Amino acid sequence: MSDVSVKLSDAAIRRRQLSEFWFYFSRNKGAVVGLGIFLLMVFTAIFADWLAPHSPTLQYRDALLLPPAWLDGGRAEFLLGTDPVGRDILSRLIAGSQYSLFIGIVVVSIALLGGVIIGLIAGFFGGWLDALIMRIMDVILAFPSLLLALVLVAVLGPGLTNAMIAIAIVYQPHFARLTRAAVMAEKQREYVSAARVAGAGNLRLMFLTILPNCVAPLIVQATLSFSSAVLDAAALGFLGMGAQPPAPEWGTMLAEAREFISRAWWVATFPGLAILIAVLAINLMGDGLRDALDPKLKRS
Repeated sequence: MSDVSVKLSDAAIRRRQLSEFWFYFSRNKGAVVGLGIFLLMVFTAIFADWLAPHSPTLQYRDALLLPPAWLDGGRAEFLLGTDPVGRDILSRLIAGSQYSLFIGIVVVSIALLGGVIIGLIAGFFGGWLDALIMRIMDVILAFPSLLLALVLVAVLGPGLTNAMIAIAIVYQPHFARLTRAAVMAEKQREYVSAARVAGAGNLRLMFLTILPNCVAPLIVQATLSFSSAVLDAAALGFLGMGAQPPAPEWGTMLAEAREFISRAWWVATFPGLAILIAVLAINLMGDGLRDALDPKLKRS
């Protein structure tokens, strides 16, 4: 068979796999809605500088705590109202989507990379090394994730960078345990034995032979961890340990609005809704990915 025929057959297989994936994913209507909201969030984050009607840090001293435009006292140029120092809430929400997307990507990337490497080592070599690694992971999992992240940030110092590092460390055990379980199941299969007999070394077996067959559950876990990272980062920002003012991060916006909730409900309501919608959309999308990538669910 010529190289051209092989490439055409590979392309046909990939198209069929993509079509099958979309078929099972689209059966979950909530996942499709979640995907649409997530894509809208990505679009907003990328083009935030053009979409925001005002600078997120610019203060209008003649427009303190203005209500949304459709309420009495509101002004058309401030569609969702202003905060206690006269900043446009809509502009800050749009800019905050950049923070949320950046936090999710960085946290999941660090946690996924570290967790996969740890899980590969534990699952492939087994023995005392596996037992030692898993007991360390168990100790980390024994603490509530937000509490442990809060302790780590207190040690490292408040700030967005340290908050992301702390959250990533907290999420690593989830990826490590998932990778370990998948590796232990895959390394007993015949294709791994055949690769070993053919002379493949340990690194090749781990990263090129076994790991590609463990990707599906990791994708689902990464999606769900993305939403959890956004939520935990907002919680740390609300507690003053994450992004620091005047950064337009949603959790920090909630913290600044605490004392004005009773007389200016919009200051806290809109950032809270932004967090709720973003986390819910990503979770719904993760459920759809699980349905599309899990063979057992496909057969049910």
